[in-house]
Amino acid sequence: MTASDQPLVQGDVADGFGRVADVFRDNFATRGEVGAGLAVYVDGRPVVDLYGGLADPRTGRVWQRDTPAVVFSCTKGILAVCAYLLVQSGRLDLAAPVTRYWPGFGRNGKADIVVRDLLTHRAGLPALDRDLTREQVLAWEPVIAAIEEQTPLWQPGTAYTYHALTYGWLVGEVIRRVTGVPVGEFFRDTLAGPLGLRTWIGLPAAERDSVAWTLAPPDNPVSYPDRVSERSLTMGGAFDFPADAAGLVSFNDPAVQAAEVPGAGGVSSAAGLARLYAACVAPVAGPPLLTTASVDDAVVVRSQGRQRYGGPDAGQRWGTGFLLGSPRIRPMLGDRSFGHDGAGGHLGFADDRYRVGFGYVLNQMGPADDDRANRLTAALRDCLD
Repeated sequence: MTASDQPLVQGDVADGFGRVADVFRDNFATRGEVGAGLAVYVDGRPVVDLYGGLADPRTGRVWQRDTPAVVFSCTKGILAVCAYLLVQSGRLDLAAPVTRYWPGFGRNGKADIVVRDLLTHRAGLPALDRDLTREQVLAWEPVIAAIEEQTPLWQPGTAYTYHALTYGWLVGEVIRRVTGVPVGEFFRDTLAGPLGLRTWIGLPAAERDSVAWTLAPPDNPVSYPDRVSERSLTMGGAFDFPADAAGLVSFNDPAVQAAEVPGAGGVSSAAGLARLYAACVAPVAGPPLLTTASVDDAVVVRSQGRQRYGGPDAGQRWGTGFLLGSPRIRPMLGDRSFGHDGAGGHLGFADDRYRVGFGYVLNQMGPADDDRANRLTAALRDCLD
């Protein structure tokens, strides 16, 4: 079955997955979709590969099969896959103090923080006291220096708050210390290259013109529940989140896309996310990347409920580095689903029960109650059950 009968939407859908294509089309008709891509793998093979709309409404550039977009916090899940690979190879211990790998981290009350605390948003470091310019943030080392001097905002391990941007430097620096190379390079050489992914942490200059232009959500600007949340989401003002007063999204900046911002700055096509997650749980370019023990560990809920800072509990269930299937806000396929969503509506995840890899990317950031991804995963669940 092809999906080319609808003017906006192109691509391919395997028999039995037509309901997913119907919902993908309907997101354009009823949910304000501008441009998007959707890919699903089952048992290591693609069963959905859809794309449509405009990648850049300013110029009329259309969305292609391999169009990438800034996927915001989906990048956190990519880092988590990298971390689990290091655990499996014996190079990283989630229960070890961070100082085993990053000695300077231990200053000012951080000596007892363990690696898993970084991946579960329990380190007490969601925001930094030091003001940094965007140029300093993109340079990496100034953020690392600020983290080393930072005092946790609560006793680490006793509470959680989503580490919206600092997660990337916290986990990324551990990976850099373990491997000896920047996290974007490690991901490229270990995963993106071997799997043939159009996914980057640090976009190559040659790909700049292929990236979709991200549009601000209709409820921009947002109000922040507290000062810590504001500093967390904007990296102390280095970025406008979700966009500035004129509606310009900071992550459209070529300098931001080229830098390594591994908590939110990854760029990927839909197939890139889907193929990565498919490879975690099924043969894609060899045996599954993650062992059964790793997946069992990944889907254990480590943080949930009311955050120390932030708005009311929305129902997220956090594993180690991954957002888990969360019935109230992000159901995915169930309690064996693990991945991450991204600001505006992006979603990538795996599920070893269904042996699925899922990737959905877009350029029109949605409002707080956006349901486009959830509608797609509900349709996929119907097709699989």
